[in-house]
Amino acid sequence: MSPTATRPLDALFRPQAIVATILVGEALAILLALAPARIADRLVLFGLVSLAVQWVSLGTLALLYLLRAPLTRLPTARQAWAAFGIFLAMSALVSWGGILLVEVADPLAEARPAFLLRWTGIAVVVGLLGLLAYQNYWRARQLAVRAKQLELEALQARIRPHFLFNTLNTGAALVHAHPDEAERVLLDLADLFRTALRGPQEIPLTEELALARRYLDIEALRLGPRLVVRWQQPPELPDIEVPALSIQPLVENAVRHGIEPRRGGGTLDLHVRIVGDAIEVVVENDLPDAAPPASGHAIGLASSRRRVDALTNGSGRVESGLEQGRYVARVVVPIAERGGPAQATTR
Repeated sequence: MSPTATRPLDALFRPQAIVATILVGEALAILLALAPARIADRLVLFGLVSLAVQWVSLGTLALLYLLRAPLTRLPTARQAWAAFGIFLAMSALVSWGGILLVEVADPLAEARPAFLLRWTGIAVVVGLLGLLAYQNYWRARQLAVRAKQLELEALQARIRPHFLFNTLNTGAALVHAHPDEAERVLLDLADLFRTALRGPQEIPLTEELALARRYLDIEALRLGPRLVVRWQQPPELPDIEVPALSIQPLVENAVRHGIEPRRGGGTLDLHVRIVGDAIEVVVENDLPDAAPPASGHAIGLASSRRRVDALTNGSGRVESGLEQGRYVARVVVPIAERGGPAQATTR
């Protein structure tokens, strides 16, 4: 699950939320400037109210950001009420600061208690409306996350028969001629399905690459010298997590629809690189002698793309297409984040 799904306050620090806060504040300032007031010049009144409103709204966001670590340890409902309390405290601070720092005439000075009462009332109403909007957003977010999880589980139900059929054919071909190798195939298959049956989740990158290796070991037994694998990766991989079964289906796709249809076999390259602040896994394969049938080829790629898209909250991507006469599939996951939009061509 994405960080935003488990830390609801993070939604307040997105650029869209900050811009929306500023615009709502300006709209409130316009409404207050149009209300009856002692200041006749509406532009001056709008400027003063706008300044006060933005101090309150942006100051509240700044305090929430500074206090986000202890606040995220609270239940979701208490986080919302804590944010409401911080908003009221900031409103009181700005109102008192305005009274103390701005020199006013005596008639206005006599109206300070009424001014504070009106300002506090407005702050309470605006805060409660914001609290209601926040709670509605959080409920909608939870429903969206649950819907995405159900979508991934449905995709898994579609992929497992396809994956099982392909791998069991390999084991069946080895049972009589090479029983020891058939046993190894079944053990590797058990490891692969143990991961598949866990459901949508994130696993260490090293574990996902190990699953891809097991799959290639299975196919190497079946295809023999027709499959040449070249594997390149740095000596030490970053300690990050990637969506489970996000790389292995791309490797399976390369073997089934690239190497296997070729009469003389072909070469599959798997490169793991650190590019800036992201980890990049590239799967390249030779093209088949003839274009393969279109049906069924997109299952593995669609699986990887949806997993990366759903479980990295837009911070990763999956790309695929022809590059320099070879088919290339690329998975990119930022190192600094736990997990993403996916844009790619289909295979």
